[in-house]
Amino acid sequence: MTSMAYALTDAWTMTRRELARWGRQPAPVVVNLVFPVMLLLMFGYLIGGGRGVNGDYLDYLLPGMLALSMAFGLEGTMIAVTQDMNKGVVDRFRSMPMADGAVLVGRAAADMVQSVLALVVLLGVATALGWRTHAGPAAFLGAVGLLLLLRFAMLWVGIHLALVAGKPEMVQAVQILVWPFGFLSTVFATPESMPGWLATVVQWNPISHTAAAVRDLFGAPGAESGHVGAAVLWPLALLAVFFPLAVRRFARLSR
Repeated sequence: MTSMAYALTDAWTMTRRELARWGRQPAPVVVNLVFPVMLLLMFGYLIGGGRGVNGDYLDYLLPGMLALSMAFGLEGTMIAVTQDMNKGVVDRFRSMPMADGAVLVGRAAADMVQSVLALVVLLGVATALGWRTHAGPAAFLGAVGLLLLLRFAMLWVGIHLALVAGKPEMVQAVQILVWPFGFLSTVFATPESMPGWLATVVQWNPISHTAAAVRDLFGAPGAESGHVGAAVLWPLALLAVFFPLAVRRFARLSR
């Protein structure tokens, strides 16, 4: 077997380990699936919103909520990484003939499975509420691909921050940073409805680009085009920075 084949085998073993943990600790998985649905219902029907939005607010809100759900919920992965570090699990894995980073890749892969489930649940709820896509299958799958790309990039940001934090109790402090990053976006309202300086800030947010690109690919009425390129480049840039940082820091843990 080649080095790549060994690394993929190790990563798959770690992925199965994380999936098996779901059966023993299902509560965090359920919370991560329900939380985006609660936000969708709260902002769509309780709080309202949609300043500057033309047409059905659900057509505008849902793509934003899908993008936001890909950025939120990282604390489960971050806590799992820090718990493994503090319980000595990582040290035991590192004593085995295992590829550097396989533990992290396995954790990320398991989280991606959960992310797919989260998208299915949120889309299912939106469909029950009357939402319908106006796009063909290719555009729909392209939108889902952009959402999962954003999630994968955010995962490696979270994993690196977890390795830096080192302890589960520090994860909550780091997680607080995700909230302003998520809400300073065009998820709930258009930039035209915001003060000029704030509109400039939110338009640079990767979540805003993904949300706008998904609206366009879903064929939402009045959707702004031209964001697909940025929705691809931003996550790739985050991956290019944080993936090697996370793997390098993990490799140095016991040195």
